Amino acid sequence: MVLKPHRNISEADLIGQCRKGQESAFREVVTMHEKQVRRTVFGMLGESSEAEDVAQETFIRFFQSLDNFRGKAKMGTFLTRIAINLSLNELKRRKRKNRWLTFIKKGDPELNIEDPSANPNKIDTIELVQKALQLLEPEFRSVVVLRMLDGYSVKEAAVILQIPEGTIASRLARGQKKLKSILEKIL
Repeated sequence: MVLKPHRNISEADLIGQCRKGQESAFREVVTMHEKQVRRTVFGMLGESSEAEDVAQETFIRFFQSLDNFRGKAKMGTFLTRIAINLSLNELKRRKRKNRWLTFIKKGDPELNIEDPSANPNKIDTIELVQKALQLLEPEFRSVVVLRMLDGYSVKEAAVILQIPEGTIASRLARGQKKLKSILEKIL
């Protein structure tokens, strides 16, 4: 859910004030969209220091790209697109880093999740789903996060990811199936 500006000001006027360098306007943008951006990034990367960095970088990139913002999409959609792109970049960086560490890790990554039956109070349902979500391939994870966590429609998710609506629907179905399979192995 995107909040309305605290002041009675349109999104276009708020963008205009940000372009003029008014810090209060930029703070308002951050206040309005911080929860949404964090939810998207944490959905993609899990809760980590890297995710915190990506969430902050999203707003920095937004500010740096204000001149490119034409207002065709809502500000929240534009921010979500930046958050998804930065998250995908971080996942690629992690993958490159992990290639060097593969000789250390052995076995199925799904088996690295702590067994909740050993201590049922230690890991709750939200944590289990978050960990399972991190095991999905990025193309499925991005769709699941946008549709199920952020609540975007198929059409909106297609615009954000710049892929056809049919691809969104099929990736969501496949992502949910994979997520269910992962959760069944955990539980």
